[in-house]
Amino acid sequence: MHSHHGLTPRLKPLSARRSATLSVLDIGTSKVVCLIAELQPAEALTTLKGRTHLARIIGIGHQRSLGLKGGVIVDLEKAEASIRQAVHAAERMAKVEVQSVIVNMSGGRLGSQHFEARVNVRTGTVTGSDVERVLETASAHAVSPGRAVLHALPTGYALDGQGAVIDPSGMIGDALGVDLHVVTSEAAAARNLMLAVEHCHLGVEAVIATPYAAGLSALVDDEAEMGVAVVDMGGGTTSVGVFAGGHLVHCDAVAVGGHHVTMDIARGLSTRVAAAERLKTLYGSAIATPSDERDMIAVHGVGEDEADAPTHVPRSHLVRIIRPRVEEVVELVRDRLRNAGFAEQAGRRVVLTGGASQLVGLPEVTRRVMQGQVRIGRPLGIRGLPEAAKGPAFSAAVGLLVYPQVAHAEHFEPRGHGVFAGTGTDGYLGRLIDWIGQSF
Repeated sequence: MHSHHGLTPRLKPLSARRSATLSVLDIGTSKVVCLIAELQPAEALTTLKGRTHLARIIGIGHQRSLGLKGGVIVDLEKAEASIRQAVHAAERMAKVEVQSVIVNMSGGRLGSQHFEARVNVRTGTVTGSDVERVLETASAHAVSPGRAVLHALPTGYALDGQGAVIDPSGMIGDALGVDLHVVTSEAAAARNLMLAVEHCHLGVEAVIATPYAAGLSALVDDEAEMGVAVVDMGGGTTSVGVFAGGHLVHCDAVAVGGHHVTMDIARGLSTRVAAAERLKTLYGSAIATPSDERDMIAVHGVGEDEADAPTHVPRSHLVRIIRPRVEEVVELVRDRLRNAGFAEQAGRRVVLTGGASQLVGLPEVTRRVMQGQVRIGRPLGIRGLPEAAKGPAFSAAVGLLVYPQVAHAEHFEPRGHGVFAGTGTDGYLGRLIDWIGQSF
């Protein structure tokens, strides 16, 4: 049972007083981004209290993603080529060689499980070993076969039945309880993602759920405290992270994204996929405006080349194709949150992020369907990002740079369980230890 837990490597938390150079890889269905950043210890930031470091980007590379569908690798060779190109571009710019990376996971049917546990406090005062024991007990629950644990986050402690304890250490009581939020994905999808990265001669330091990364990058503290749903809309997947009380409390994903809108346009207007993507970016909208009937757009048929005279259609035609699909995605997200019991906790606040969130009219549709406040989330508290990378499409990538600053909050199983046995990841541990040796 434990072997499912130990599939993805665990990151050693960043020392708050040391600088570090980090490399991250956002492997999406439509683009692969590699960021190399210097993390400098920072004075306490007022709006981003959880962060210990300020990141300055020194290298960035992005490449069209090939070989992925719905956030999952379907062609290993093509995926590797995209990864390699993105990493090379970032290395050239930063003038450093990347040894290992933190990657994110969007596909693989992300999901959440919640476990509770209680232990007796041995001495009447809670010690570190009591906390360790209660976390141990909670994480001993079986995760479904074929699933890999990406995160195990304690969302709150209880002392003698009194909940909402943030840190029980040193407090007096007899019974210590914990709520543990475990984020999992399909083990095969995680393994193939790590394999593609390893084939590029890179170590994988940690695998992070995309909506967690997007939230770490785009949320301000008050939002995460009061309750918010972060909806990361990518090319092939739309993933959701619910934050409440400052913690990630729920994760989910649906395998529909911006690419599906593009395909709808290509079919609806019988045009090439690349042309459909261009039409979506330039003229696409999820809401109708009075001028749509008058504005004509040029469409080239599938077999025609640029020299042929295009057909002209009113823009309203494009909106009629886009709108139902966008509404479908937002409704799917709303229903999934409702069914999981997190509709209330999302606090009627939605932050849209990811490349597909840039579609005109999407916030309005979301506001109508989810009936809450909606804003577009962009990466916060980062220096050195080029203008083109300051938008919501780069939230998840930047979140991967924030993650090591909060990794200490996770519960990692003690090494004694032989968690890496039988998962073919023995090379990892060695590399991870080497990396830790070099970095700290």
